[in-house]
Amino acid sequence: MNIAVKTIMRLLASMAASGFFSVVTAQVQASAAVQVEQAWVRPSVPGQQGTGGYMKLTAQRSLRLVRVSSPVAGVAEVHEMKMDGEVMTMRPVKALELPAGKTVELKPGGLHLMLMDLKRPLLAGSSVPLTLVLQDSRGVESRVETNLRVSPSAAGAGGAHADTRKR
Repeated sequence: MNIAVKTIMRLLASMAASGFFSVVTAQVQASAAVQVEQAWVRPSVPGQQGTGGYMKLTAQRSLRLVRVSSPVAGVAEVHEMKMDGEVMTMRPVKALELPAGKTVELKPGGLHLMLMDLKRPLLAGSSVPLTLVLQDSRGVESRVETNLRVSPSAAGAGGAHADTRKR
C-alpha cells in the first residue's frame, strides 16, 4: 500500500475508535426522523429584542427537543403560553416531547420559539437559520439545521416545508 492509503486507513480507524461515525449516524437519523413544516418567525424592527418563531414538527420515532439555537439571537428557547386564572403566562420549556408519528405545532398563543437578545433586525422576506437539538430515548443527541422564513404571518411563510439539513 502506498503512504496516502495507509494514512487514510489510520485516520478512518482513529475516527471509528473515537465514536465519530456513531455520532454522524445519529445526526443523519435524527434529520431523517424529524419533518419540519411551515417554519416561520415574525419580523422585528431596530431595537426590538425578541420575537416568536413557529413550525410543525413530526418525528418518525419518539424524540425530545432539548435545545434550540440561532446565530441571530443571544438566547433561543421553546416557550409555553397558558392561562393561569385570569393571567396569560409564558415560561420556558426544558424539553419538548415529540411522540412518534404525531405532529407537534409551535404556534402563536401556545408552544412557540422565543428568539431573544436579537443581534440584528429580522426583515420580512429574509430567513433565519435555526438549529434543533434532539435527544433519543438513550440520551443520544443530534442536530437538525433548518431555516425559518421571516414573515408577519404563517400565510406569508412561503412553501409547506422548511429547508432542513443534517449536521
